[in-house]
Amino acid sequence: MSCFSVVLNSPMKYDKKMVMERRGGGVLRLLLVLSLMPTFLRCFAQNACSELDRDSLLSFYNNVTSSSSSLNWSNSTDCCKWEGISCKVVFNGVFRVTHLLLPSRGLKGVIDNFTNLNYLAELNLSRNSLSGSLPPELFSSFNNLKVLDLSYNRFHGRLSSSSSSSNSSVSDKLQTVDLSSNLFEGELPSSLFKPSVDSGSLTSINVSNNSFLGQIPISDFCTVTGTGNSSQLRFLDFSSNKFTGEISREIGGCSMLETFSAGFNNLSGPIPAELYDVVTLQHISLSVNRLYGPIGDGVSRLSKLRILGLYSNQLNGSIPEDIGKLASLEKLLLHINNFTGFMPSSLMNCTNLSTLNLRVNSLVGNLSEVDFSALQRLATLDLGNNNFTGEIPASLYSCKSLTAVRLAANRLTGQVSPEILSLKSLSFISISNNSLTNITGALKILKSSQSLTALLLSKNFMNEAIPEDESIVDPDGFQNLQILGLGGCLLS
Repeated sequence: MSCFSVVLNSPMKYDKKMVMERRGGGVLRLLLVLSLMPTFLRCFAQNACSELDRDSLLSFYNNVTSSSSSLNWSNSTDCCKWEGISCKVVFNGVFRVTHLLLPSRGLKGVIDNFTNLNYLAELNLSRNSLSGSLPPELFSSFNNLKVLDLSYNRFHGRLSSSSSSSNSSVSDKLQTVDLSSNLFEGELPSSLFKPSVDSGSLTSINVSNNSFLGQIPISDFCTVTGTGNSSQLRFLDFSSNKFTGEISREIGGCSMLETFSAGFNNLSGPIPAELYDVVTLQHISLSVNRLYGPIGDGVSRLSKLRILGLYSNQLNGSIPEDIGKLASLEKLLLHINNFTGFMPSSLMNCTNLSTLNLRVNSLVGNLSEVDFSALQRLATLDLGNNNFTGEIPASLYSCKSLTAVRLAANRLTGQVSPEILSLKSLSFISISNNSLTNITGALKILKSSQSLTALLLSKNFMNEAIPEDESIVDPDGFQNLQILGLGGCLLS
């Protein structure tokens, strides 16, 4: 309630008409103002943060330094006016701190407890140089916390096991947790976030780029019991840690998940079929692990999927023929695996593709017969280190967005076509280690490519003569070329 409302609703009763009509009405009006003065003073006194909040903030302030400008918090007794602090009235006109937002302020030091900031809804100290371990009571102090962002600091140690006890858990209102890019280690105590999981409020967890180990506690995040609520999680990022074991089948319980990232760990086992039941998924990244087995046919159900990153694993089998049903797919990253068979023709239905990387597999087929012309958004194509045959596909010259093409280490034949000059944005091409012919023709054509910066032709044109045509060294040719590879051609 505002001070104005308090005054209007003052319990003092008077007859306005009587006051105005009486002689000496001015004196009565003065008495009226004087009688309301305590109410005004009480309101103005309350229009400041509580002493408890101020003491907690000063405890934090006294433990940190800033490499940028000073916070200068102590210049005002009202902490609601301090930089990065927001307050609101919570009861009886008392102001309490609700937001502490100091990202990218060059802060150094350790976090003391915030025990009395129990109305805090958002804490953001990201992108600083804060260090030390997190005090166990840090999490239990926030009964109203919705957003916790401590990312890109130097916090280290384990998340205390006492933090996961029933009386030390975080707010059941918590929506976003970001502890990424720190030095945390040990197991991730998922029960720390259990209240907000059970309440269905938690939507985002990011613990990437730390040193957490053990199994990813997916079963705790994606299975809600005893409340009737379903998981509201939309973002899960466990990448760049030391997690081991298999991906739990309970991942299917996160039925609203949009991003699932667990790359750069030591995960093993197959990709659980239940992952393909989460039809809301837009981004899957499980690269650089030790996953094995095929990509299940169920992947075709993920109609909203934009990025599928499974590179640097031990996956095998053929690429699902129905992968072309992923109409929203923008990036398909399957390189450095053990895939066999043909490149699915249905893949050309993924007209939103900007990156297609299938290199270092054992794929086969006549590449000349593949029609790439529908992929008008394709910028990067990497089919290197496979067993493709045929010639450089003429249909590629219809993909005007191409900037990088690698077809190296296959069994391609034929010559470089002048049509390649229609790719005005092409800056990188590697067709090394094939069986191409006519080096003179190739250089005559490619010298006119104004955007080309890297040209790798090694191990082709075997035993051909070094070009002597003066047009090859035209001063207007290869205007931007920085790298030219011709090694291993045995030119004479």
